[in-house]
Amino acid sequence: MTIRAIVFDAYGTLYDVQSVRSLATELCGGKGELVTQLWRLKQLEYSWLRSLMGDYEDFWPVTRAALEFSLRSVGVEPDPSICDPLMHKYLSLDLHDEARQALDQMSEHKLAILSNGSPMMLDALVVSSGVADLFTDIISVDRAKAFKPDPACYALVEVALGVRPEEVLFVSSNGFDVAGAKRFGFRVAWIERAQGMLAPANSDVGPAEFYRLMRGGEEQLGHQADHRVARLTELAPLLARLGASS
Repeated sequence: MTIRAIVFDAYGTLYDVQSVRSLATELCGGKGELVTQLWRLKQLEYSWLRSLMGDYEDFWPVTRAALEFSLRSVGVEPDPSICDPLMHKYLSLDLHDEARQALDQMSEHKLAILSNGSPMMLDALVVSSGVADLFTDIISVDRAKAFKPDPACYALVEVALGVRPEEVLFVSSNGFDVAGAKRFGFRVAWIERAQGMLAPANSDVGPAEFYRLMRGGEEQLGHQADHRVARLTELAPLLARLGASS
């Protein structure tokens, strides 16, 4: 089956969620690294909990709640002087170094984003990074009122792009997203950003290494990626081999 659309996850795949680190360190001192990692882990956990509880809120208040939890956990009062700039940074996260080149390489194909981000968050991201015009659609899970990996989120792609699941190459660096998309019926390329990470020698690991241990490996859920690449720029040669259509 020919691939007719390439659909990207946003957070962690196109955009570097770790790019809040320098601001977090500026605002929280020596606890900035810990806040950075806790925030992302709690953000994902809250999205899953809200889906399971049937208590949907869009990703903006979910992200704010996760930040406030993380700050309090490390003994930092979540004042607006700290929270507001960190939240604002989430609207202008850095593109991964190779992302723009990769998108340009695939510009003749139908490209889209499917993300947990709210419409406001995603619109701000693609505008701030200068890539808005490269996508056929920016699909927020807000249309389904659920978070990935709920199948209702992946079902949004067919409605938005007019393609069947087997005609989609879904691209993500997040293991849970890879498993969810594969279970739904997409062909999936996993961006292995933690490729080659060495196992720790002991339990004495820092926040960033702990985050990679939690989020960098393949989830053991029985739904593996079809393709594994280390960087987004490896996708264009992959598509050429697969015979993708524009």
